[in-house]
Formats: sequence, C-alpha cells, structure tokens
Amino acid sequence: RRDTDGVRCNAMQILGDSLLKSRPEEALPLFETALALIRRYWPHEEGGILVVQTNLGICLNDLGRHDEALVLERAIYAKEVALRGVTHRKTILSGSNVANTLLTLKLFDEANTLLHDQLLPVARRSLGPDHGLTMSLNASLAVALVSKPGRTRNDLLEAEATMQDVVQRRRRVFGPAHPDTLIAEGLLSKVRAKLAAHVDSA
Repeated sequence: RRDTDGVRCNAMQILGDSLLKSRPEEALPLFETALALIRRYWPHEEGGILVVQTNLGICLNDLGRHDEALVLERAIYAKEVALRGVTHRKTILSGSNVANTLLTLKLFDEANTLLHDQLLPVARRSLGPDHGLTMSLNASLAVALVSKPGRTRNDLLEAEATMQDVVQRRRRVFGPAHPDTLIAEGLLSKVRAKLAAHVDSA
C-alpha cells in the first residue's frame, strides 16, 4: 500500500498542479488527498507537506475562501521560519503569501506591519533590493500604505517613493516592456493620483 499510495500521491500532485490555475475547485480535493497520504506515510517529509499546503492555500484563495487560506498560510510561514530560518527565500515567499492575503481581506494595518517590520528588512539583506521577490514585497507595501484606514500624507509619500524605486529597478532588471514593469508603472500612477487627491482635500 505504501508504494502504491506513493505513486498515487505523486500522480494527484501532478494533476493538481495542472489544474491549479484553471480549475482550482478540482485541484483542491486532489491536494487534500495528497496531503493526507503524505502525513500518513511520510510524516517527516516536512518540505513536501509545505509544498502541498502552499498549493492548497492558492486553491482556497482562487475559490474566494480567503479566511481559510490565511489560517493555512500563517501556519506555513511559521513552519518555514522554524524549518529554514527567516532569511531563506522560501520563508520570505511564504510570508509574502500571508501579506497578499491580508491585503485581499483589507487587513491593511497588519499587512503593513508584516511587510515593513519583518519581511522587507530580511529580504533586502538576504536577497538584495533587485531580487524580484523583494521588489514584489515593496509593491505590496505601497498598496498597504495607500489603502490603510487613516492614511496620512507621509504614508502616501512613502508609497510614492517605494513605487518609484520599484519602477526604476524593474526597468533596469526586467526591461521597460516587461509586464511586471508595466504593472509597477500603473501602480505608481495610482499612488500619485491618491497623493494629489489628498493634497487637494487638505
């Protein structure tokens, strides 16, 4: 049974991966079953468990089950910290997933704290400011700053400076026509519009 279920588990993960973006409602039960099998037969395969849990979180978010995804993503992040340490890329990536779901749930203050105080300082030191993940975290911080209740002019100025830096880095690293660069430019324009509106209303 162990060998048979090993093949079955791998097959379900491969199929789940293929359905992850297009049909998350079909991928979800595949990942749930794969996770149950791994926990039953290979409970010490912590890395494999985290991979399947991460895919489960993606499915839950794609299905609009953001509260459930957040609970799972918090647990994944805590496990990654314990397993790999705060400076590992996979740990930072799992923390980024938490931050993005917090933004989706409009928990902007908590997202701001996580990004500003925990994830970004570590990412800048361990990955460097030109790493794609570091730039994505900076963009998420800008979203948190402009979206949080009671935002101040200083928040908007910080968001503008942050996005200016992201745009410049993405133009240099990825090129001016890259989709990520264009997305950053669009976000910078939105930040500047919010800043102008804030100044006009002052």
